[in-house]
Amino acid sequence: MLSREDIQETLNMIREECLDIRTITMGVSLYDCQSDDERRLADRIYDKIMKSAKNLVSTGNEIEKMYGIPIVNKRVSVTPVAFMAGGISPEGCVRIAHTLDRAAGELGINFIGGYSALVQKGFTNASRTLISTIPQVLSETERVCSSVNVASTKAGINMDAVAEMGRIIVKTAYLTRNAGSIGCAKLVVFANAPEDNPFMAGAFHGVGEPETVINVGVSGPGVVASAVRRAGNCSLAELAELIKKTAFKITRMGQLVAREASSRLNVPFGIVDLSLAPTPAVGDSVARILESMGLEQCGCAGTTAALAMLNDAVKKGGVMASSQVGGLSGAFIPVSEDEGMISAVRSGSLSLEKLEAMTAVCSVGLDMIAVPGDTSEAVISGIIADEISIGVANTKTTAVRLIPAFGKTVGDTVSFGGLLGEAPVMRINTGSPAGFISRGGHIPAPIHSLKN
Repeated sequence: MLSREDIQETLNMIREECLDIRTITMGVSLYDCQSDDERRLADRIYDKIMKSAKNLVSTGNEIEKMYGIPIVNKRVSVTPVAFMAGGISPEGCVRIAHTLDRAAGELGINFIGGYSALVQKGFTNASRTLISTIPQVLSETERVCSSVNVASTKAGINMDAVAEMGRIIVKTAYLTRNAGSIGCAKLVVFANAPEDNPFMAGAFHGVGEPETVINVGVSGPGVVASAVRRAGNCSLAELAELIKKTAFKITRMGQLVAREASSRLNVPFGIVDLSLAPTPAVGDSVARILESMGLEQCGCAGTTAALAMLNDAVKKGGVMASSQVGGLSGAFIPVSEDEGMISAVRSGSLSLEKLEAMTAVCSVGLDMIAVPGDTSEAVISGIIADEISIGVANTKTTAVRLIPAFGKTVGDTVSFGGLLGEAPVMRINTGSPAGFISRGGHIPAPIHSLKN
């Protein structure tokens, strides 16, 4: 039972510190939609999504009113479409993507994830076909999100896939050039992609998941930042304990919403992802948390250590509040979606190299970063390879969401609007890794992957 003090504290978090449920995401299996007829396959996918998620938005709205907790997004993730596309033509894959987009629009959700392929050990014919259509799909749809897992700690890094994704990202940037190359903001390249991630653009419904499932993503950078500021000049051990307790309260609220949604929709409750996911709103920034710890500005010396402590404390607090914690869970550091990160980039305090170092200890990776529009495919692939290797070597999820902003150069700004925010175009090392990337093949799995 919540005490009056608990209720008042939660209300203050919501009103003054940007606390919200970032997303309720329903995962939907498409395995029973299989057909070798492309039209019938698309129709079955549409019917399955509409039947499964028909009450998702209304239920989220009811819970929001019941508890007074903002639920920002209601979303759907589906079985990776490459698993469904055996024998399907490129035109058939594009048809499925348009079907996903139509279903999402009619459901009233902002994104649908799962136009995805898992190629860490190699390509199937279907995965090759799907990946080749990603630029067209992301330029022709509004709500479809795509992801490709190119590596894992067990399999190593598929460098042929890394090279291909450099080409795909550049082409996607060009095809969506009239909208700030926004297609790239809906495309993630993964290592060790989780099967239960509720956050876009990387969400898909994994092979080990039930028929349908509810996964909830909570957020609260503003709450944590306020708690750190109130703590004053305490020791780092005391600060970590405070962050842990704050994460506990945030996660407990997320579990309450998840179980209520699960019960109302008669769908199993999967996980709570307790990631600190920032927004462009002032006061809702992971960078500002780090600065509240005593850094002059995010990106200065000490930033990686502060982020490591924050990430660890958030996870410890979350697992105390819920036994079903999953997804990514920790701290996100997207540039365009975090006003503190944007400020640090613009002032020159935060570089791409420092961001890469920070990804070794955070939840994801190089996220929502705009780079010059004339960046070569090889350099894009090299950045992907560097980031993915951090995930493989450290047995963690890492990801890359780069936007080569067509027609933009260092110092320009590209704006996406809404939660995607705006990003200053960052300076990058333009030395070419083309000779390395063109070798192709696999970078073998690290020795510590042999745990059986």
